Amino acid sequence: MRDLTRREQNEPPPRHEFREILSPHEHPEHRWGMVIDLNLCVGCGACVVACYAENNISVVGEEVYRQGREMTWIRVERYYRKGRPDKVRFIPIPCQQCDNAPCEPVCPVHATYHTPEGLNAQIYNRCVGTRYCANNCPYNVRRFNWFNYRFDEPLNLQLNPSVTVRSKGVMEKCSFCVQRIAAAKFRAKNENRKVRDGDVTPACAQTCPTKAITFGDLRDEDSEVSRKRRNARGYRLLEQLNTKPAITYLKKITGGLDLG
Repeated sequence: MRDLTRREQNEPPPRHEFREILSPHEHPEHRWGMVIDLNLCVGCGACVVACYAENNISVVGEEVYRQGREMTWIRVERYYRKGRPDKVRFIPIPCQQCDNAPCEPVCPVHATYHTPEGLNAQIYNRCVGTRYCANNCPYNVRRFNWFNYRFDEPLNLQLNPSVTVRSKGVMEKCSFCVQRIAAAKFRAKNENRKVRDGDVTPACAQTCPTKAITFGDLRDEDSEVSRKRRNARGYRLLEQLNTKPAITYLKKITGGLDLG
């Protein structure tokens, strides 16, 4: 199969030029991606709460959190404008679903791998907890299960049956709500059609009150996420590392930590 051109992959114009060592991944049907408009994000944290509920993420408590063992799959970072503590900018950071993911080649048991749809997938029952992937991730978005967390009555009734409850000793992270992607593909198959734009909405995008998060198929040039990804304000986190994230942020960059 021929390599896709930059236009076909809906890639924004590069700010850095790199010499590729490995062949690019092929995405024959879908390549899921996300656009987060930082002008719309108000830092409410609704996306974080929705992710907890959708993906059966354990609440570890204040003491464990202080030890740096939080379990959240998406965090909202805050940046303060120099000399203006009243000026705060928010950046939601889930897994970036990199196309050149540094977490994948270091896993000794291939528990994390690149799917044909562009996701950095995690196989929980294959993971042996070496944490090499977390050490190699420049975005600090992978979490290690230090304990077998309990969901006592009646909290067990809130668990999502479509998502595995992870056990002690495995790594976990954002999956772009892969269970929702699978459900949308199943519905489309039953209706004898292709997955349409808007069929898949992750929990974070669904609950965002300002609609700052857009999700969709980057292979579809007419999808909303593809149109927004081509916006001149678009940039990607740490793109100088050539990880090729699937998440594009929209914001005018003015230099340093002053985010405009």
